[in-house]
Amino acid sequence: MKTELVAHHRPKAARRGTPWSRIRKGWQLYVMLALPVLFIVIFSYVPMYGAQIAFKDFVINKSIWGSEWVGLKHFNRFIHSYDFWRLLRNTISISMYSLLAGFPFPILLALSLNYVGKTWFKKSVQMITYAPYFISVVVMVGILFELLDPRKGIVNHAITALGFEPIQFLAKAEWFQSIYVWSGVWQLVGFSCIIYLAALASIDPALHEAAVIDGANKMRRIWHVDLPGIMPVAVILLIINMGHMLDVGYEKILLMQNSLNLSTSEVIDTYVYKVALNSPGMNYSYSTMIGLFKSVINLTLLIAVNGIARRLKQSSLW
Repeated sequence: MKTELVAHHRPKAARRGTPWSRIRKGWQLYVMLALPVLFIVIFSYVPMYGAQIAFKDFVINKSIWGSEWVGLKHFNRFIHSYDFWRLLRNTISISMYSLLAGFPFPILLALSLNYVGKTWFKKSVQMITYAPYFISVVVMVGILFELLDPRKGIVNHAITALGFEPIQFLAKAEWFQSIYVWSGVWQLVGFSCIIYLAALASIDPALHEAAVIDGANKMRRIWHVDLPGIMPVAVILLIINMGHMLDVGYEKILLMQNSLNLSTSEVIDTYVYKVALNSPGMNYSYSTMIGLFKSVINLTLLIAVNGIARRLKQSSLW
């Protein structure tokens, strides 16, 4: 009896055991966690060591530490360059266009599928909309080239059938961003929809039952039950997307890019690629500074939008 009383009054930390004993009990989980942590450390944190060349005139045979410090020389060169405002304008316009066009469609698709009664139809639509996500960037651009070809493309065949002249879509700068954005919406809408379907599935059915008893139709239930239920997920995704405002990628844009649409297709990522790897000089310090500038802007936007979400009493990352 005395021993039981002593054990009962023992501190909770002692009863739970030491951290190492808890790790040994669940070592399988820690092994699974180690792989993504190792990936992040190797590919996200270790490269930060090389970011210092943005403030140096990097010379390969002198190594990173041996190269001369130049401070903000490359930053001043970039913001005063002829291409700066054009790159910034194109990057922000494509990113905002993608956000405004692509953000509501997964929500609308998820809300629509959530009220579909026939399971086979719901699964078919999910499969059809989800399948384009697995198409590689190269194949996607090849499909666009075939569809928009001025001589044999199905889009121009339809245009000529209506009595109009064929359009060379990829040769016109004003069409580039729309082609890039809407092809991306088509490719990603099904994948993004899954997140919202999971959020809709977590809504308490009792809320819908109460709404039906009160006489609410489907639109009322969507507005007063479903949308508030998925709003935390939507806000979190919006914050994350704002944190990647200047990350539009370079693979798809570079494949679609040509000398005729360069005025609207040249973005920061493609410019960095050309400066660092596709030019005779291969100016690593200059391209690193541009990438660092982009990362700082993205981080600033992430913190600002997260702070706004907190002030509005919405979900936030922290």
